[in-house]
Amino acid sequence: MEDKQFKPLDPLLHSELRLAVMSLLLEVDEADFVYLKKQTGATAGNLSVQIDKLSAAGYIEVEKTFRGKKPCTLCRMTDKGHEAFLAYVEALQSYIVHTH
Repeated sequence: MEDKQFKPLDPLLHSELRLAVMSLLLEVDEADFVYLKKQTGATAGNLSVQIDKLSAAGYIEVEKTFRGKKPCTLCRMTDKGHEAFLAYVEALQSYIVHTH
């Protein structure tokens, strides 16, 4: 029997909400806070905290701007975030048992 090597999971991405945000940003060039909040079902406060964590890690860029007179927060995945996400998926795959 072959020894199974488990790759470490990035603790920053091993959070349901942060993983959801990264998954959504993988699909689009950028997303605003309202879209992310609606898609994840998160509270504004929790989403804001998780976006700050992803931004501090350099996984996403956050741009605060205005649409008309309304403030708008835009999020984009960085190259570092994209690499981290792909590495996370690869690591997660090491935990999946393949049976034939």
